[in-house]
Amino acid sequence: MTDMRRTLLWVVFTMSLVLLWDAWNKHTGQPSLFGGTPRPAATGPAGPAGGAAPAAAVPAPASVGTPPVAAGGMPAVPAAPAVPASEQVVVTTDVVRATFDSVGGALVKLELLAHRDLVDPKRNVMLFDQSAKRFYAAQTGLITGQAGVALPNHLTPMRVATTERALADGAQSVAVRFEAEQPGGVKLAKTYTLRRGQYTVGVRHELVNQGAAAVQPQLYLQLARDGSPPEGESSFYFTFTGPAVYTEAQKFQKVDFKDIAKGSASHERSADSGWIAMVQHYFASAWLVPGPTAREFRTARVPASGVQPEHYTVAMVLPLGELAPGASKAHEATLFAGPQEENKLAALAPGLELVKDYGWFTVLAKPLFWLLYQLHAVIGNWGWAIVALVVLLKIAFYWLNASAYRSMAKMKAVAPRVTELRERYKDKPQQMQQEMMRIYREEKVNPLGGCLPILVQMPFFIALYWVLLSSVEMRNAPWILWIEDLSAIDPWFILPILMTASSLVQVWLNPTPPDPVQARLMWIMPLAFGIMFFFFPAGLVLYWLTNNILSIAQQWWINKQLGVNGK
Repeated sequence: MTDMRRTLLWVVFTMSLVLLWDAWNKHTGQPSLFGGTPRPAATGPAGPAGGAAPAAAVPAPASVGTPPVAAGGMPAVPAAPAVPASEQVVVTTDVVRATFDSVGGALVKLELLAHRDLVDPKRNVMLFDQSAKRFYAAQTGLITGQAGVALPNHLTPMRVATTERALADGAQSVAVRFEAEQPGGVKLAKTYTLRRGQYTVGVRHELVNQGAAAVQPQLYLQLARDGSPPEGESSFYFTFTGPAVYTEAQKFQKVDFKDIAKGSASHERSADSGWIAMVQHYFASAWLVPGPTAREFRTARVPASGVQPEHYTVAMVLPLGELAPGASKAHEATLFAGPQEENKLAALAPGLELVKDYGWFTVLAKPLFWLLYQLHAVIGNWGWAIVALVVLLKIAFYWLNASAYRSMAKMKAVAPRVTELRERYKDKPQQMQQEMMRIYREEKVNPLGGCLPILVQMPFFIALYWVLLSSVEMRNAPWILWIEDLSAIDPWFILPILMTASSLVQVWLNPTPPDPVQARLMWIMPLAFGIMFFFFPAGLVLYWLTNNILSIAQQWWINKQLGVNGK
């Protein structure tokens, strides 16, 4: 039994070191130990909205205004650095500042006014952006499989048809409209409607066939993004950055950038429901289409060109049916771009709350977040809500923990006898095991009694870890005194130091393993884990510290009841 515990401890310690080293490799741009290559960063400044819709690499067009159709029916990317003159339209509401580009009528910048940047707290979070460090935009356009038919797309110059630039006092919405005409006779009008207090944008596409022949247009709704994680994002968080596809049949499907680059991306290709998204830590964007209607899902890697860096796209393609000469058609869609506020996301579309990534423990994490949310509603402070949630969990598992601590206390009481046995029978391992089992039977000690209750609780505490790591509510949320942001590292490292010290106290309260190597390992492990916590958000460290303090109190009390003294 002792050998089994020692093996488990070595496995945990070794895996922790491997994961720590792998996280450091990814943080410094080195290849992961588990395969794949580092995510590529933007290779140059991005120009006006211009990525390619999802398709295989195709020859560059000669003209930006009327690009040829690539394989798969999507417009190709211009290679020439010259782009048509564009107009930047900035529209401001109470929660966002959105910048649109008249080339394609794309949303190319989106500043979230209520969320501060982690790298530079003086700035707001810039979700969509086209700068030297980021390429991220929402694009739409029309395609068709008809030969020789050119339709307006996200590379087509458009005319700004509105003058509104800000949400007026007392107004609930503000709209900006773009219009474009193709030589083939199809006119496209695109209207964005931004509403007070909301991170959703209504997007209306109006088509008029002014030509002499019928056309069969398809509308694509696309998110284009470079493959780098958000600036300042720590690799120690193990959060996901990349596209996602959701359908009723296959549910939530994450797509890695590296799989797209290799052409091996796995996701559902077509359905009559679902949405697409681009996910990162705390924030997401998504295209939503109401009602059951046929749609395709496409992903692609777009090589760097003269007007944009290398980036990746995820798109939803919707057939609009035949449009006869003189006929018109309108389509409504919703673009979400903002923080991953779980309750609000769930109300927008089925499964949209899943962009908030809880990992494998979603089934436990969701009710834990609900409880944390309710505690915050009562207490009014996220830090104290974390403390209260840990207290409730410790109460729920009190008797299970008590059983584990009693077992460890008994192990501590018989530890001197076990040590003496190991010395006496060090050359007779079989007899030593028999004598140790005899002592355990006489003292009614279960060597694994301290491990099993902890293993039962482990999924709950891992789920709570993901709740605190993933919840945007922790951003810029203060606790007390020096902790002004629970999502940021403790600026004075007070919480990590206290957490490491409390872990060492727990080792002191536990029975000393008879094996000297195992005994040294028990003291090394808290120090190794403590190093990791220096890079964790303050809210996560607060959770572990609170849990440690309560565990120490309970273990000390049980040791006292059983008459087990400290080392």
